[in-house]
Amino acid sequence: MSTPASYPVLDREADAPLWQQLARVLRQEIESGLLRADQALPSESELIDRYSVSRTVVREALAELVRAGLIYKVRARGSFVAPQRPDLKFIGSMAGSSDDLSTTGRNVTTRVLDFEVGPASPDDAQALRLPSGSQVVRLRRLRRVDGTPWLLVDTVLPYDRFPTLGRANLENRSLYEHLRRHFGVHPSGADRWISAVVPGEEDARLLELKPGQPVLAIESLAWDDDGVPFERYNALHRSDESRFHVGIR
Repeated sequence: MSTPASYPVLDREADAPLWQQLARVLRQEIESGLLRADQALPSESELIDRYSVSRTVVREALAELVRAGLIYKVRARGSFVAPQRPDLKFIGSMAGSSDDLSTTGRNVTTRVLDFEVGPASPDDAQALRLPSGSQVVRLRRLRRVDGTPWLLVDTVLPYDRFPTLGRANLENRSLYEHLRRHFGVHPSGADRWISAVVPGEEDARLLELKPGQPVLAIESLAWDDDGVPFERYNALHRSDESRFHVGIR
């Protein structure tokens, strides 16, 4: 059976194997919105007839799309378009998570759960290069995206550098933007460590997770353009709601 003119024609003389070409065609249909989230893909038999290829070619192409996270399979029902999680870049940039999310057009809210001033722990004092006994600001926030808990973050900052931070209204606002505007801080670099963990009972409750459901733990130490550390945080991120993008050039 010939391939209908309305469908792309696979090039049998090309270096790329047919399964890669078919996977590319289906990927383009998904990424363009022609195939929408949770919509069923054509059956294997339909794809075989549509593109005049073997069942092996179709299955290889679908397997590639599964590996790429673009489709999922349901036994005895077929293949479906996977809902796409937004790519977030703040892991590999100096934009805060609030700044990064603001570019996606999603509804982002931030709730301040706790704010206190107290002595720095030995680890915080060492990371922030503070004298023993120094005071720090501890800030706990819960960020939601489209109403779903997304990030639970515990932030530590030097109190001497940000003594008036307690008077700031940080509800639904970017901490980094506040530090830039009111304290002249210009973030220039950070080290970040990421690992998979199972959160404790209280943290899981705040993130609305099932018991035992894993999250990504993110530890960060940021410094300004003078090379002075100004922020340390530990965050728990619901990895089922998005994925991180780190570009290497």
